[in-house]
Amino acid sequence: MALPNKIGIEELKPGDHIYSWRFNNIYSHHGIYVGNHQVIHFSSSGGLSTSSSSSSSHTSTLSSACQHCADALLQLPKQKTHAPSQGGVIISCLNTFLKGGDLHRYAYSVSMEDFKAQTRDCGGTCTMAPSDPPDQVLHRARFLLETNGFGEYKLLKNNCEDFAMYCKTSLVKKRFRLSRSGQLTSVGAAVASKLGAKILGDNIRDELHSWYCYMFDIGVRRGVDKVPVEMLHEYISC
Repeated sequence: MALPNKIGIEELKPGDHIYSWRFNNIYSHHGIYVGNHQVIHFSSSGGLSTSSSSSSSHTSTLSSACQHCADALLQLPKQKTHAPSQGGVIISCLNTFLKGGDLHRYAYSVSMEDFKAQTRDCGGTCTMAPSDPPDQVLHRARFLLETNGFGEYKLLKNNCEDFAMYCKTSLVKKRFRLSRSGQLTSVGAAVASKLGAKILGDNIRDELHSWYCYMFDIGVRRGVDKVPVEMLHEYISC
């Protein structure tokens, strides 16, 4: 299967939502490229962040990180770190983010036809929602890095794709029970389309899969609000 949206490093622009496939393309890890070969992303564990901690933790974290990642952290104001095992919103160099994988750029403002075509093959690669300007994207990513303000990482509810999509759009579905990410929607679509195919026939499976992804895309689904990053924690805590 050909994976869409692959780009070269020379094509990167600050504010891009990027991702890289892991474990034989089973899942992808997402983040926001902020320039100077650095990426801000949301992780279940590992990496460097600016949330508060002791000076001894700061020293041990820097010494255990790659030098490029340590340099990225030292450029931030009031740099403080927490232990890598805690995860959260982190910053790393591009090589650490990719972990040897290919670089892909998430597509925004895609047409319905392109959306259905891409999600038929693999989810978590595009959305019909438009992206905000790069300066707004970068502000959100840096604010959430400095405050570690995207909450607790939860694969099924609050993951790296959710983080990157929020930074790009500021769109949030209040009281969401499941992740807004395209990857997990695609998994649900696969199950639903398989069940539907048993009733309606195999020839309808791909169409059911695409329409399921379409209905849950953050660009068209109901109950979605644009939330300023300074208000995000309060909004999702309600």
